[in-house]
Amino acid sequence: MPAPRIAAIHDLSGFGRCSLTIVIPALSAMGVQCCPLPTAYLSTHTGGFEGNTFLDLTDQMAPVTAHWRSLGLTFDAIYTGFMGSREQMALTAEFLLTFRRPGCPAVVDPVMGDHGRPYRTYTPDMCAAMGELAALADVITPNRTEAALLLGEDCESISLKTEADCRRWAEALSLDGRRSVVLTGVSLEPGRVGAACFDRDTGCTDFASAPLAPGQFHGTGDLFSSVLAGALVRERSLIEAAQMAADFTSLCAARTGKQDIPRREGIDFEPLLWRLGKEIMEEDDD
Repeated sequence: MPAPRIAAIHDLSGFGRCSLTIVIPALSAMGVQCCPLPTAYLSTHTGGFEGNTFLDLTDQMAPVTAHWRSLGLTFDAIYTGFMGSREQMALTAEFLLTFRRPGCPAVVDPVMGDHGRPYRTYTPDMCAAMGELAALADVITPNRTEAALLLGEDCESISLKTEADCRRWAEALSLDGRRSVVLTGVSLEPGRVGAACFDRDTGCTDFASAPLAPGQFHGTGDLFSSVLAGALVRERSLIEAAQMAADFTSLCAARTGKQDIPRREGIDFEPLLWRLGKEIMEEDDD
């Protein structure tokens, strides 16, 4: 069988692990062909670096979409991340409407903020536009802050301290069961972190968790969502995909924490990609 194919609509930073510099190798290691549609090129990401270059590629998004359509390309999933403008979100929505089909889930990581507040580039208008894009998704992967922004709630009201709390908010994000939700950053016991997963196919909410590694590193969210998307196209269930993503992200974070790597350089995941590929192939052989 040919490798499954994912269209990935993200930005690209030349240095500092995030977005496409994580998405492409993670999916490739899982035996998935990644077809990137870059929204922008930056010399570095903006977390901890100053003076970065920025090349806006918004004007290339529609021509790329049209060319791929003229070639008759099809995808097994579409995976989107950080967006730099309302226009990019509208063009991404058009891409979803052009290429989605049965068996091609749209996985939207609604990257808007963290630690209780939106990113500095995100206006209320852009947050609303991300909500419109996420409404087209089959699966969304918000953190607690993004859940609050999608629901129009104060972040302090989004409690994720109990299973009942997590079920409540995951189901609230599902649009009455029309989309699956992987609500990240859930910690129901000391020393472990993961996600609450509402599966629209079963109507159930399950939990994935893995050891919590000390420290915080750029790129962990991108790594988690990339492994999740790859596992879904390799025909894992939502909870299986989330558990695989939690386990691998935890493993890489633990490795990174043991080294003297500046936080801004991101999660040191490349040396462990072989383990991700090995796990996928061994499960496929069973």
